[in-house]
Amino acid sequence: MQQNRLFDDFARLMTDAAGAAQGVRREAETVVKAQIERMLRDMDVATREEVEVLRDLVASLRAQNEALTARVAALEAKPAETKPAAKAAGAGTATA
Repeated sequence: MQQNRLFDDFARLMTDAAGAAQGVRREAETVVKAQIERMLRDMDVATREEVEVLRDLVASLRAQNEALTARVAALEAKPAETKPAAKAAGAGTATA
């Protein structure tokens, strides 16, 4: 009986030690997480949401840029086509 009580006490002691170790682990994780969050705030790092908003903005601006590039190319090509006609019309008015 004395031996069973000794084993029970030892098992209880080990259970308490395991619980205390888990508590210490949780406390250490909380402290480390708080320190990392503080460092990130001090470094002024962008959040995931901010990066996603900027990515969407860049994609839309890239599409607008491509559309405007195509429009400028079309407008630059158009005067070359209409220039001879404008010279002919201008020449006719100058003589008249």
